[in-house]
Amino acid sequence: MTALSERRSSPLLSRTFLQLSGISVVSGLSMAFALPFGSLFLTSEIKVTPFQLGFFLIVSPVAQVVASTIMGRLSDGRVQRRYMLAAGGVAGAIGYGLFAVLRDYWYLLGTSVVFIAITGALLPQLFAYGRQVSQGPSMVVSVLRTLLSVAWVAGPPVAALLVAQTGWIGLFASTAVLQLGVAVLALTLPIPPARVEEEKTEEEAAGTARGSMVVVSAAFLFLQGAVALAVSGLPLFITTELNGTAGDAGLAMGLCAALEIPMMLWFGSLANRMSQHRLVLIGAVIALGYHGVMVFTDSIWQVMAAQLLHATVISLIMGVGITYFQSLDPLRPGHATTMFSNTQIVGSMVAGALLGVSQGLGFRWVYGFSLTMSVFGLALLLVAGSLDRRAGDLRLLGRA
Repeated sequence: MTALSERRSSPLLSRTFLQLSGISVVSGLSMAFALPFGSLFLTSEIKVTPFQLGFFLIVSPVAQVVASTIMGRLSDGRVQRRYMLAAGGVAGAIGYGLFAVLRDYWYLLGTSVVFIAITGALLPQLFAYGRQVSQGPSMVVSVLRTLLSVAWVAGPPVAALLVAQTGWIGLFASTAVLQLGVAVLALTLPIPPARVEEEKTEEEAAGTARGSMVVVSAAFLFLQGAVALAVSGLPLFITTELNGTAGDAGLAMGLCAALEIPMMLWFGSLANRMSQHRLVLIGAVIALGYHGVMVFTDSIWQVMAAQLLHATVISLIMGVGITYFQSLDPLRPGHATTMFSNTQIVGSMVAGALLGVSQGLGFRWVYGFSLTMSVFGLALLLVAGSLDRRAGDLRLLGRA
């Protein structure tokens, strides 16, 4: 058997889906091991200067965007996505293996730019493969994204234990082993079926949707940047502005992550029955409510209650958002998913700069900046919707 069963036979029950689920969990764990502790490793073990840390945190994401874009284009061509997934896993195994033994700043930077950047393309290719084997929109991508969230709930606490018991060598060696596991799982994936929906009408729809993807990408840069800024600034806001504890911050972030899991599944199901653009618009509107509440909140319990709003925003923007991008360019799922991933990376870079500005102004400004970014994101989504409606009207006139 070389491919998933046809769409009607529920790909959620197939062996291939179980393999994809395994890749999602293992890759999510590996990233949850390494990413949250990267800055701590550089500052405590490598003793980098503030300039070196900032340079590392700028150059590495830029390299990841370049690598993801190249691999996205290749995967929509003649290169099979399972080989792209395997390449990402092997690159991650090499990269994090070198992180376990190298202690020179420039060698580590080179390793990050070359190997870690390639493994950064792993998740876009995973979601693109899920879209391809399910032959169009389905719950597959939503479930894979949910499993990634589950892995991030368990990953950081286990990683902290590894650092305490085995040091940085143990943490990065474990991450390298997980990445190697991703490569092995990827190589056992079947060759996905050829698309059966590539009809002229779909090609026309894809062509017009690509025209609005630039606007949608700009919108998501702001919306995902707002999410990244709000998450990274939450512990600082709670401890400095509300006089809370690190435990309060951890409880709030854990509550949000727990709420995300069922919401992503529910909204993923809704995305197959109603307009994904409308769902994302709802997410942007709720984002205005969440960041607005956080600007004026003055107690820990209000922060806890507001996490219901933030979990909804994350589920709609970062969960439904993947399938929304794929629907904009259904003939090139690799490119579309990479575009979504790149908006997250660049948005996080913008969030990092704004977090630094907030340090001087006060961390309540984190949510002022997030609110402003969400306003821009919502406005651009409305523009994208208008462009799509205008293109649809032109197609109808042309056929008439």
